[in-house]
Amino acid sequence: MANDLAGKVAIITGGASGIGKALAEELAARGCYLVLLDINSELIQKTAAELRAAGAQLDAKTVDVRDAAQVRALVQGAHRELGRIDYIFNNAGVNVCAELRDTSLEDWDLLIDVNLRGVVHGVHAAYPIMCEQGFGHIINTASAAGLIPAAAEGAYAATKHAVVGLSSTLRIEAATFGVKVSVACPGLVDSPILDSTKYVKLDSQALRKLWPGKPIPTRRAARQILRGVDRNRFYIVLTPTVQALWRLHRYAPKTSFGVGRIAVRLFRRERTVGD
Repeated sequence: MANDLAGKVAIITGGASGIGKALAEELAARGCYLVLLDINSELIQKTAAELRAAGAQLDAKTVDVRDAAQVRALVQGAHRELGRIDYIFNNAGVNVCAELRDTSLEDWDLLIDVNLRGVVHGVHAAYPIMCEQGFGHIINTASAAGLIPAAAEGAYAATKHAVVGLSSTLRIEAATFGVKVSVACPGLVDSPILDSTKYVKLDSQALRKLWPGKPIPTRRAARQILRGVDRNRFYIVLTPTVQALWRLHRYAPKTSFGVGRIAVRLFRRERTVGD
Protein backbone atom coordinates (compact mmCIF):
# COMPACT_ATOMS: atom_id res chain seq x y z
CA MET A 1 0.00 0.00 0.00
CA ALA A 2 3.07 2.26 -0.11
CA ASN A 3 2.36 5.58 -1.85
CA ASP A 4 -1.32 4.76 -2.40
CA LEU A 5 -2.11 8.11 -0.73
CA ALA A 6 0.46 10.14 -2.65
CA GLY A 7 -0.89 13.60 -3.42
CA LYS A 8 -3.47 13.47 -0.65
CA VAL A 9 -3.54 15.67 2.47
CA ALA A 10 -4.40 14.70 6.04
CA ILE A 11 -4.83 17.01 9.02
CA ILE A 12 -4.34 15.38 12.43
CA THR A 13 -5.08 17.08 15.75
CA GLY A 14 -3.22 15.75 18.75
CA GLY A 15 -0.60 14.68 16.24
CA ALA A 16 2.47 14.91 18.48
CA SER A 17 2.01 11.67 20.36
CA GLY A 18 -0.12 8.59 20.92
CA ILE A 19 -2.66 7.57 18.31
CA GLY A 20 -2.20 10.88 16.47
CA LYS A 21 1.52 10.30 15.99
CA ALA A 22 0.94 6.68 14.99
CA LEU A 23 -1.63 7.76 12.41
CA ALA A 24 0.91 10.24 11.06
CA GLU A 25 3.55 7.51 10.78
CA GLU A 26 1.19 5.16 8.96
CA LEU A 27 -0.15 7.84 6.61
CA ALA A 28 3.35 9.12 5.84
CA ALA A 29 4.42 5.59 4.91
CA ARG A 30 1.59 5.61 2.37
CA GLY A 31 2.75 8.88 0.80
CA CYS A 32 0.19 11.22 2.38
CA TYR A 33 1.11 14.85 3.03
CA LEU A 34 0.55 15.64 6.72
CA VAL A 35 -0.55 18.71 8.62
CA LEU A 36 0.01 18.00 12.30
CA LEU A 37 -1.53 20.05 15.11
CA ASP A 38 -0.81 19.85 18.82
CA ILE A 39 -0.87 22.13 21.84
CA ASN A 40 2.59 20.94 22.92
CA SER A 41 5.02 23.07 20.87
CA GLU A 42 8.18 21.21 21.82
CA LEU A 43 6.72 17.76 21.27
CA ILE A 44 5.07 18.56 17.93
CA GLN A 45 8.38 19.83 16.57
CA LYS A 46 10.21 16.76 17.88
CA THR A 47 7.65 14.48 16.23
CA ALA A 48 7.84 16.47 13.00
CA ALA A 49 11.64 16.14 12.94
CA GLU A 50 11.40 12.37 13.44
CA LEU A 51 8.86 12.02 10.65
CA ARG A 52 10.83 14.19 8.25
CA ALA A 53 13.95 12.14 8.96
CA ALA A 54 11.94 9.08 7.91
CA GLY A 55 10.97 10.78 4.65
CA ALA A 56 7.58 12.27 5.52
CA GLN A 57 6.32 15.50 3.96
CA LEU A 58 4.50 17.62 6.49
CA ASP A 59 3.74 20.87 8.23
CA ALA A 60 3.57 21.01 12.01
CA LYS A 61 1.76 23.74 13.94
CA THR A 62 1.10 24.56 17.57
CA VAL A 63 -2.67 24.81 17.87
CA ASP A 64 -5.07 24.62 20.80
CA VAL A 65 -8.20 22.86 19.54
CA ARG A 66 -10.22 24.70 22.18
CA ASP A 67 -9.69 27.87 20.15
CA ALA A 68 -12.02 27.81 17.14
CA ALA A 69 -10.20 30.69 15.44
CA GLN A 70 -6.85 28.90 15.62
CA VAL A 71 -8.31 25.70 14.17
CA ARG A 72 -10.17 27.54 11.43
CA ALA A 73 -7.08 29.52 10.43
CA LEU A 74 -4.98 26.38 10.27
CA VAL A 75 -7.47 24.38 8.22
CA GLN A 76 -8.21 27.21 5.81
CA GLY A 77 -4.51 27.96 5.46
CA ALA A 78 -3.70 24.32 4.71
CA HIS A 79 -6.40 24.22 2.06
CA ARG A 80 -5.21 27.47 0.52
CA GLU A 81 -1.59 26.30 0.35
CA LEU A 82 -2.13 22.65 -0.59
CA GLY A 83 -5.30 22.93 -2.66
CA ARG A 84 -7.21 20.11 -0.98
CA ILE A 85 -8.03 18.38 2.29
CA ASP A 86 -8.65 14.65 1.96
CA TYR A 87 -8.76 13.70 5.64
CA ILE A 88 -9.14 15.39 8.97
CA PHE A 89 -8.55 13.30 12.07
CA ASN A 90 -10.11 15.13 15.03
CA ASN A 91 -8.05 13.16 17.49
CA ALA A 92 -6.94 15.47 20.31
CA GLY A 93 -8.31 14.45 23.69
CA VAL A 94 -7.89 14.47 27.46
CA ASN A 95 -9.23 12.25 30.21
CA VAL A 96 -10.35 12.59 33.82
CA CYS A 97 -10.95 9.39 35.74
CA ALA A 98 -13.38 10.19 38.55
CA GLU A 99 -16.80 9.30 39.81
CA LEU A 100 -19.34 11.96 38.93
CA ARG A 101 -19.66 12.96 42.58
CA ASP A 102 -15.93 13.81 42.52
CA THR A 103 -15.90 15.56 39.14
CA SER A 104 -15.47 19.32 39.43
CA LEU A 105 -16.98 21.84 37.06
CA GLU A 106 -13.44 22.70 35.99
CA ASP A 107 -12.94 19.06 34.97
CA TRP A 108 -16.22 19.13 33.07
CA ASP A 109 -15.17 22.32 31.28
CA LEU A 110 -11.81 20.87 30.26
CA LEU A 111 -13.33 17.66 28.92
CA ILE A 112 -16.07 19.43 27.01
CA ASP A 113 -13.71 22.05 25.61
CA VAL A 114 -11.11 19.59 24.34
CA ASN A 115 -13.00 16.37 23.63
CA LEU A 116 -16.20 17.84 22.25
CA ARG A 117 -15.59 21.44 21.21
CA GLY A 118 -12.22 20.44 19.80
CA VAL A 119 -14.00 18.02 17.46
CA VAL A 120 -16.70 20.57 16.68
CA HIS A 121 -14.05 23.14 15.76
CA GLY A 122 -12.31 20.71 13.42
CA VAL A 123 -15.57 19.71 11.76
CA HIS A 124 -16.76 23.29 11.49
CA ALA A 125 -13.54 24.33 9.77
CA ALA A 126 -13.06 21.38 7.40
CA TYR A 127 -16.59 20.29 6.49
CA PRO A 128 -17.51 23.33 4.34
CA ILE A 129 -14.25 22.96 2.42
CA MET A 130 -14.90 19.27 1.81
CA CYS A 131 -18.45 19.99 0.69
CA GLU A 132 -17.18 22.56 -1.79
CA GLN A 133 -14.47 20.29 -3.19
CA GLY A 134 -16.88 17.34 -3.32
CA PHE A 135 -14.76 14.85 -1.37
CA GLY A 136 -13.09 14.25 1.95
CA HIS A 137 -13.23 12.04 5.01
CA ILE A 138 -13.77 13.25 8.57
CA ILE A 139 -12.59 10.85 11.27
CA ASN A 140 -13.54 11.77 14.84
CA THR A 141 -11.88 9.99 17.74
CA ALA A 142 -14.40 8.99 20.38
CA SER A 143 -13.77 6.05 22.69
CA ALA A 144 -15.16 2.79 23.97
CA ALA A 145 -16.60 5.10 26.64
CA GLY A 146 -18.73 6.62 23.89
CA LEU A 147 -20.45 3.29 23.31
CA ILE A 148 -20.72 1.49 26.66
CA PRO A 149 -21.04 2.40 30.35
CA ALA A 150 -17.70 3.62 31.69
CA ALA A 151 -17.21 3.28 35.44
CA ALA A 152 -15.57 6.33 37.02
CA GLU A 153 -15.45 8.16 33.70
CA GLY A 154 -18.88 9.70 33.47
CA ALA A 155 -17.84 13.15 32.28
CA TYR A 156 -15.34 11.74 29.79
CA ALA A 157 -17.98 9.31 28.55
CA ALA A 158 -20.48 12.14 28.12
CA THR A 159 -18.12 13.94 25.74
CA LYS A 160 -17.35 10.77 23.81
CA HIS A 161 -21.04 9.82 23.46
CA ALA A 162 -21.55 13.34 22.12
CA VAL A 163 -18.82 12.79 19.53
CA VAL A 164 -20.50 9.56 18.41
CA GLY A 165 -23.85 11.37 18.12
CA LEU A 166 -22.37 14.29 16.21
CA SER A 167 -20.58 11.92 13.84
CA SER A 168 -23.65 9.78 13.13
CA THR A 169 -25.73 12.77 12.08
CA LEU A 170 -22.87 14.25 10.10
CA ARG A 171 -22.42 10.99 8.20
CA ILE A 172 -25.97 11.00 6.84
CA GLU A 173 -25.92 14.71 6.04
CA ALA A 174 -22.45 14.69 4.47
CA ALA A 175 -23.05 11.78 2.10
CA THR A 176 -24.96 14.03 -0.31
CA PHE A 177 -21.82 16.13 -0.76
CA GLY A 178 -19.43 13.23 -1.29
CA VAL A 179 -17.98 13.57 2.21
CA LYS A 180 -17.41 10.48 4.35
CA VAL A 181 -17.52 10.36 8.16
CA SER A 182 -16.18 7.75 10.58
CA VAL A 183 -15.89 7.58 14.34
CA ALA A 184 -13.00 5.71 15.97
CA CYS A 185 -13.81 4.07 19.31
CA PRO A 186 -10.62 2.66 20.80
CA GLY A 187 -10.43 0.74 24.03
CA LEU A 188 -7.15 0.57 25.92
CA VAL A 189 -4.28 1.87 23.82
CA ASP A 190 -0.71 2.19 25.10
CA SER A 191 -0.50 5.92 24.57
CA PRO A 192 0.54 8.90 26.73
CA ILE A 193 -3.07 9.60 27.70
CA LEU A 194 -2.81 6.69 30.13
CA ASP A 195 -0.23 8.69 32.08
CA SER A 196 -1.67 12.17 31.52
CA THR A 197 -5.14 11.15 32.75
CA LYS A 198 -6.17 12.98 35.90
CA TYR A 199 -7.25 10.56 38.63
CA VAL A 200 -9.50 11.94 41.35
CA LYS A 201 -9.60 10.02 44.64
CA LEU A 202 -8.47 6.90 42.77
CA ASP A 203 -5.18 5.03 42.69
CA SER A 204 -4.10 4.90 39.05
CA GLN A 205 -1.75 1.94 39.46
CA ALA A 206 -4.34 -0.10 41.33
CA LEU A 207 -6.97 0.70 38.71
CA ARG A 208 -4.73 -0.48 35.88
CA LYS A 209 -4.77 -3.94 37.39
CA LEU A 210 -8.56 -3.96 36.97
CA TRP A 211 -8.51 -3.07 33.28
CA PRO A 212 -9.97 -5.77 31.00
CA GLY A 213 -7.04 -6.83 28.83
CA LYS A 214 -3.75 -5.16 28.01
CA PRO A 215 -3.43 -1.89 26.10
CA ILE A 216 -2.66 -2.38 22.41
CA PRO A 217 0.28 -0.55 20.76
CA THR A 218 -0.51 2.77 19.09
CA ARG A 219 0.70 1.60 15.68
CA ARG A 220 -1.70 -1.34 15.77
CA ALA A 221 -4.51 1.02 16.74
CA ALA A 222 -3.61 3.37 13.88
CA ARG A 223 -3.55 0.53 11.37
CA GLN A 224 -6.98 -0.65 12.50
CA ILE A 225 -8.37 2.87 12.26
CA LEU A 226 -6.99 3.35 8.76
CA ARG A 227 -8.32 -0.04 7.69
CA GLY A 228 -11.76 1.16 8.77
CA VAL A 229 -11.26 4.45 6.94
CA ASP A 230 -10.24 2.62 3.76
CA ARG A 231 -13.46 0.60 3.98
CA ASN A 232 -15.56 3.67 4.83
CA ARG A 233 -16.84 2.14 8.03
CA PHE A 234 -18.74 4.41 10.37
CA TYR A 235 -17.97 2.66 13.67
CA ILE A 236 -14.30 1.75 13.91
CA VAL A 237 -14.27 -0.20 17.17
CA LEU A 238 -10.85 -1.28 18.42
CA THR A 239 -10.07 -4.43 20.40
CA PRO A 240 -12.17 -7.59 20.70
CA THR A 241 -12.93 -6.75 24.35
CA VAL A 242 -14.62 -3.48 23.42
CA GLN A 243 -16.48 -5.13 20.56
CA ALA A 244 -17.80 -7.79 22.95
CA LEU A 245 -18.84 -5.26 25.60
CA TRP A 246 -20.52 -3.08 22.97
CA ARG A 247 -22.43 -6.09 21.64
CA LEU A 248 -23.49 -6.96 25.18
CA HIS A 249 -24.71 -3.42 25.82
CA ARG A 250 -26.76 -3.34 22.62
CA TYR A 251 -28.39 -6.74 22.94
CA ALA A 252 -28.48 -7.30 26.71
CA PRO A 253 -28.46 -3.85 28.33
CA LYS A 254 -29.64 -5.14 31.70
CA THR A 255 -26.65 -7.45 31.88
CA SER A 256 -24.37 -4.67 30.66
CA PHE A 257 -25.48 -2.36 33.46
CA GLY A 258 -24.92 -5.21 35.90
CA VAL A 259 -21.35 -5.55 34.68
CA GLY A 260 -20.97 -1.79 35.08
CA ARG A 261 -22.15 -1.93 38.68
CA ILE A 262 -19.57 -4.61 39.40
CA ALA A 263 -16.90 -2.36 37.89
CA VAL A 264 -18.02 0.51 40.12
CA ARG A 265 -17.72 -1.69 43.22
CA LEU A 266 -14.21 -2.73 42.20
CA PHE A 267 -13.20 0.86 41.49
CA ARG A 268 -14.51 2.03 44.84
CA ARG A 269 -12.18 -0.37 46.60
CA GLU A 270 -9.37 1.75 45.21
CA ARG A 271 -10.64 5.08 46.49
CA THR A 272 -7.79 6.94 48.17
CA VAL A 273 -9.92 9.58 49.93
CA GLY A 274 -13.44 9.33 51.36
CA ASP A 275 -15.65 6.26 51.23
